[in-house]
Amino acid sequence: MAYVIAEPCMDVKDTACVQECPVDCIYEGDRMLYIHPSECIDCAACEPACPVEAIFYADDVPPEWAEFTPINAEYFEDSVTGLGAPGGAGEVGASKVDHPKVAAYEIPSAT
Repeated sequence: MAYVIAEPCMDVKDTACVQECPVDCIYEGDRMLYIHPSECIDCAACEPACPVEAIFYADDVPPEWAEFTPINAEYFEDSVTGLGAPGGAGEVGASKVDHPKVAAYEIPSAT
């Protein structure tokens, strides 16, 4: 897995990163976007395009969002969302389905 989308994308889903991705590997769930781990070519085009700084190289995901690394990978498992390896986000469109942890996730409030 090269890149991971983390919590800052949740409930924002700005698709600037999708427009920059040359291989169409960023998929839209109901609450956030996900990067397909085997379709991503590690080009980094998406990272600077993200206006909320939610995209990280997998080794650089901040500790507070570490759980999003497996969430991005598991999102594409048939047993989780049924997407598997669709071969391009444009073909699939918005799935309206999130990883179960994202669907139940409550964003901590700033204090």
